[in-house]
Amino acid sequence: METELSRTLGIEHAIFGFTPFPAVAAALTRAGGFGVLGAVRYTAPDDLARDLDWMQEHTDGLPYGLDVVMPAKKAVEGVTEAEIEAMIPEEHRAFVRATLAKHGVPELAEGEASGWRITGWMEQVARSQLDVAFDYPIKLLANALGSPPPDVVARAHDHGVLVAALAGSARHARHHADAGIDIVVAQGYEAGGHTGEIASMVLTPEVVDAVSPLPVLAAGGIGSGEQIAAGLALGAQGVWLGSIWLTTTEAELHSRALTAKLLAAGSGDTVRSRALTGKPARQLRTEWTDAWDDPTGPGPLPMPLQGLLVAEAVSRIQRYEVEPLLGTPVGQIVGRMNSERSVRQVVDELTRGFEKAVDRINRIAGRSTL
Repeated sequence: METELSRTLGIEHAIFGFTPFPAVAAALTRAGGFGVLGAVRYTAPDDLARDLDWMQEHTDGLPYGLDVVMPAKKAVEGVTEAEIEAMIPEEHRAFVRATLAKHGVPELAEGEASGWRITGWMEQVARSQLDVAFDYPIKLLANALGSPPPDVVARAHDHGVLVAALAGSARHARHHADAGIDIVVAQGYEAGGHTGEIASMVLTPEVVDAVSPLPVLAAGGIGSGEQIAAGLALGAQGVWLGSIWLTTTEAELHSRALTAKLLAAGSGDTVRSRALTGKPARQLRTEWTDAWDDPTGPGPLPMPLQGLLVAEAVSRIQRYEVEPLLGTPVGQIVGRMNSERSVRQVVDELTRGFEKAVDRINRIAGRSTL
C-alpha cells in the first residue's frame, strides 16, 4: 500500500492514524503506518515531553507525527484562561448544573482535579506544545483546525517537518495550499470530531483537483481496506484514520462502559454537535448532546468558552461512568467497530481488505492477478 507520499516519509503503508494515545500511535508506526499523536489534551509541556520520550523509545526509529489545534478564527485573544472563564454566562453554568443534577452525577471528591481541560484550543497552549515537539524528530505536524500561522509553517519547514492541515471543502484546501501547507487532509462529513458538511466520496476528488500536485489524504468514515482502495482511486495518496483506533487494545479510554457503548453503536448513533467544544464535532449521541442541541436550552457557546464550561462536567460524567451522558468524539465508522483488536490486527485487516479490493477491480478491468 505504497504511494509517493508514503515513500517520501519512509513508511510501508499509506495509513496515517490520529490518536490521543501514545501507545496507539507507536503501535501504528511499528506496524508500518504513520502514527500521529494528538497534543490537545496536554496542558503541561512536561507531560507532552514525557510521552514524546516514550514514543521515541517505542517506535524503533520509525517516523511519527504530532497533531495540534490552532483555531483559524479566535473567539478571544490576548487574555488568560481565567479571564476567558469569566466570560461564561451564569445561565450556561446553571444549565450544566441542572443537567448533571437531573442524572444524579456526583461531585468530584474533595481535592480531586477535574481532569482534562480543553485549553489546547488556545493558540498560546499550542505554541508551548510546539516548543517541546521541535526538540524531537517528528516528521509531520498536523493542524486540526485549518492552516497554522505562517511563522509556525516556516518553523516546521526549518526543522524539516512536513505540515498537514485538515480541510472540509475545496475552498479550505486551496487556502491551505496558498499558505504553504505540504499535505491536505480531506476530511468528510462522516468523520469523528470537528468536521464539515461534505461527504468523503464527494470531497476527496474535489480537494485532489483543487490542490494538485500537493498530496491529499482521504479521511472521514474510513475503516476498511476497501474504503482505503476507494480513497486512493479518487486520487488520495493515503488515508487519515482516527475513530477506528478507539476500540483497539492499546487505547487508553479507561472506561469499560464507554468501550461497550462504542462496540454496540451503529453508524447512525452519532451526531454532529457543538456540545463539547463550541464547534460542530461528530460524537456519540447521548442525553448530554441532546440537552445541548435542544432549542429550548441556552445553546453551546463559541470555542473555547464551551470547552472550558463543560470540562469539569465531562470529567464527572467520565469519572462515574454515567451511561446516559457518557460519550466521545467518533465517526460514523463506529458501526464497524464491533470488536476489540490490537493495532497490528487492525492494520493487517486493512491491508488484506485493500488487496482484495484491488484484485476485484483488476478482475473487473480484465487484468490478470497474481
